[in-house]
Amino acid sequence: MERFKSNGGGEHVNAAYDPTLDEPPVYEDTNLSNGDNRMVRPSVVSAFGHDTLDRLPHIDFYRNAGSVSGHRAVRPSLQELHEVFQKNGAISVPDTVEDDGEGSDGTPSDDVESAAPIDSNKGVVKFGWIRGVLVRCMLNIWGVMLFIRLSWIFGQAGWGLGIVVIALSCVVTTITGLSMSAICTNGVVRGGGAYYLISRSLGPEFGGSIGLIFAFANAVAVAMYVVGFAETVVELLQDHDAIMVDALNDVRIIGCITVVLLLAISVAGMEWEAKAQIVLLVILLVAIVNVFVGTFIPVTSDKKSKGIFNYDSKIFLENFPPDFREGESFFSVFAIFFPAATGILAGANISGDLRDPQAAIPKGTLLAILITGVTYLGVALCVSATVVRDATGRLSDFINDTTGLDCTGSSAQAACELGYNFSSCAVQKCDFGLMNNNQVMTLVSGFGPLIIAGTFSATLSSALASLVSAPKVFQALCKDNIYKVLHFFAKGHGKNNEPIRGYVLTFIISVAFILIGNLNTIAPIISNFFLASYALINFSCFHASYAKSPGWRPAYKYYNMWLSLLGAVLCCIVMFVINWWAALITYAIEIILYIYVIVKKPDVNWGSSKQAVTFVSAVSNALSLSGVEDHVKNFRPQILALTGSARARPALLDLAHSFTKNYGLCITSEVFVGPRSEAREEMNAGMEKNQLWLRTTKRKAFYAAVACEDFREGTETLLQASGLGRMKPNTLMIGFKRNWKTAGAEAVQNYVGILHDAFDFEYGTVMLRMNQGLDVSHIVEAEEEMLRAAKEQQELENEMMPNGGKARGLFRKSRKSSQQVLTTRVSVCGPPPPQVAKMNEKLVEASAQFKTKQPKGTIDVWWLFDDGGLTLLLPYILTTRKKWKDSKLRIFIAGQPGRSELDKEEMKSLLKKFRIKCNDINVIDDIHIQPRSDSVKKLEDMIEPFRLRKDSRDSSQAEAVRKEQPWKITDEELSTFEEKTNLQVRLNELLQEHSKSANLIIVSMPIARKESISDFLYMAWLDVLTKDLPPTLLIRGNHKSVLTFYS
Repeated sequence: MERFKSNGGGEHVNAAYDPTLDEPPVYEDTNLSNGDNRMVRPSVVSAFGHDTLDRLPHIDFYRNAGSVSGHRAVRPSLQELHEVFQKNGAISVPDTVEDDGEGSDGTPSDDVESAAPIDSNKGVVKFGWIRGVLVRCMLNIWGVMLFIRLSWIFGQAGWGLGIVVIALSCVVTTITGLSMSAICTNGVVRGGGAYYLISRSLGPEFGGSIGLIFAFANAVAVAMYVVGFAETVVELLQDHDAIMVDALNDVRIIGCITVVLLLAISVAGMEWEAKAQIVLLVILLVAIVNVFVGTFIPVTSDKKSKGIFNYDSKIFLENFPPDFREGESFFSVFAIFFPAATGILAGANISGDLRDPQAAIPKGTLLAILITGVTYLGVALCVSATVVRDATGRLSDFINDTTGLDCTGSSAQAACELGYNFSSCAVQKCDFGLMNNNQVMTLVSGFGPLIIAGTFSATLSSALASLVSAPKVFQALCKDNIYKVLHFFAKGHGKNNEPIRGYVLTFIISVAFILIGNLNTIAPIISNFFLASYALINFSCFHASYAKSPGWRPAYKYYNMWLSLLGAVLCCIVMFVINWWAALITYAIEIILYIYVIVKKPDVNWGSSKQAVTFVSAVSNALSLSGVEDHVKNFRPQILALTGSARARPALLDLAHSFTKNYGLCITSEVFVGPRSEAREEMNAGMEKNQLWLRTTKRKAFYAAVACEDFREGTETLLQASGLGRMKPNTLMIGFKRNWKTAGAEAVQNYVGILHDAFDFEYGTVMLRMNQGLDVSHIVEAEEEMLRAAKEQQELENEMMPNGGKARGLFRKSRKSSQQVLTTRVSVCGPPPPQVAKMNEKLVEASAQFKTKQPKGTIDVWWLFDDGGLTLLLPYILTTRKKWKDSKLRIFIAGQPGRSELDKEEMKSLLKKFRIKCNDINVIDDIHIQPRSDSVKKLEDMIEPFRLRKDSRDSSQAEAVRKEQPWKITDEELSTFEEKTNLQVRLNELLQEHSKSANLIIVSMPIARKESISDFLYMAWLDVLTKDLPPTLLIRGNHKSVLTFYS
């Protein structure tokens, strides 16, 4: 690795260089065309012909942390390329790249890029698109519907509407397949199937909710398919009088034995499961071919009596119109058929076991939809052309002599013309025909037992696919740690990372539902669970396309965002068509899980389309807002708070947050002072940390920072550049500088200069003073130091203790931020002196004052000067907050002697017009009198070190000192502004008299004219005005109205 000297002088390892790419930097002589030779790096000479630290584009630079399909390389950072030549090759920037895994559980997620070759020595089984997707989807879609209910559907709907039923189902599944193809070709697809696709597109809220119900639906689907298989077996046992106990218990026994066998196949590994699927596919294909072959074999008299003939146009035409019976309709028939088409995710669900899921899922899924759709249609049309709707099954109904037979008006006209009289079926229900016999396929086929074998194959293959899908999806969900209580099931076993724990859980759920025996009630809910997944896949594609994010670049181009939206709407409609109460239950469960994930806020960031749409919406709204002129009715304080780091001045931040809450802009800002290179590094390191702290402590605020050589210059930058369009600060909030008397002239000039700048830029200005101070940064640093020390101590104790036992030492409680931790500045040497600890304790207590509910009391507003109404609006906003609801407004105004009542009535009238409720109005008519001498003496003592006295020097000496120290307070200045100075002293006396017990005092801020009042005199005014009072806010609006009484 390349090494360089850090600022501290020690050697530092630069992690931004890969040793295989950059070391050793060996040079060799290379002859050029002009006869010269140059020392070049062999690694880059072929590309550039000269030495460079830049790297050629390569896939390894774009891998995630923890990639299992290739080594992750880290390119040189911009700072390293920028600095290296300026400093003669000595890189002096810290590490700029860290590998942070994508997984929310703190471990790097697998990065199974499809381009990476599979190491055959490891024995990992990966499937291609045929075995992995096509076979699975076909087996899942070809269910018992093909052999048991398809003939009944076409008998009810006729082949005209029957085609519509199949076509509409294929339209929904095809649109979903196209949407899924677009999503899974927009980047690497890992394990998790539908859950992975939805969660990475719409975020953890949608993904987490649908992932859980989708995994559960697959687990219950295992029970449904197995019960279907067991019922068929029990029917055979009944035909041969071989019932073990009774029909219901036999279904349970056979079902449980079947699930155990299927579990054994699944746990044995994906290779065994795939082989079993191939065997089942062969059986199923033979059974389907057997149906087609049977339609060409000449039928016997027995079959004819049961309504089965060879191809005949009369039968085909008779079966064209619908003949809905027993309350059935098109929608009820469609609801019965559609679940047969819901197996299109069987391949996607094992996406982690596919060799190239990006290519396999689109190709295999769409081809499976086409093949199965054509198969369903072909089988249904063949049966519609060979089987009549009703037949008695009696050979006696054969008509020997059809000469002169008039079949017009007969309910079974086609059969009548073919020599059979099935007209009795119009009076009483018959047992045969499309409408009455579920075993039509067995009768039509060439060899009946093959249809039974096909039924077994269809049910078992679907059960096996669901038994594999449920644990795989569930494992992916648990790996992401969205539901922390389920993380136990994330662990995989073996070379294929098999979810054994998930298999066991699926087995338990399946057996539980098999023991219920009757799944007719829960079947509609399961179908709706699958449909909800389809709807969200379609919506994911639409949402990602709608967001127009540059990262949405699917390789599969045959999709359309509006078609995907149509697919999502169709899925939602079909959910209600199948069963309205099941649809409502599905939505309710999904909403509950969605809210749960939102509340828990999992620590994941997958770059979802939700983020992209939020960004687009924010930009659009900001642009719309910028085209609208500000109006006084819509004014709200947008605060730029000079807090330093987000944790440094909690009282200032809490009060600013109370003003803005969720309804206004609050920016907590920090200026890093020093050489730009050093300040920039510190600033970059703290940006994410401070914003994260604001988010975790639920402060609705932004963090902004600038790096400058000078504090005032940095603040000026913030004042000018913060915000966006109309979303920019209009009020500066700053803490009072308590140490102004010892800080030095430059610091005071900078501080007062910031106030001048705020007024120049027409900002409202708010200054907070608390007796204990605001800055707790030294305590925060001490807390962080303690936590670091505790962590090191814990690690050391864990290493020393056997069996990884838990330590019970001094630092056990220091993991939590407690009052004791905060109030003690910790160092490795020992605790601070008692007086320092006591001061810190008071400071911490005061800093948390505005975080909690305020006690019953008052907010005293001394509205002395009309500044546009900001001095009145801010306290009113406070009274609307829950924390301040017990604090009542008291308003103090200056009045002339002899007309106090008139001034009070005028203020009452004004407040009434402003619709601000306040009955406690006080007129102070003795502000103009001189302050007490002891109060004046305190002010004089305060400014004494900063005065320039001429009486002890001659004029030339005084002028020289004035030039050297222009910030000093002159006698002329004091004389000129004597009345204004006395006013501040007098106001403090009145504040002490009237507002000493208030929860918060708000006073109009005095303004100092530029180049007229010295900075130290102005600071003395602010100090003496707010001295020894409860928390005090000095407010000065920008003298533009923020209150109005017009509607």
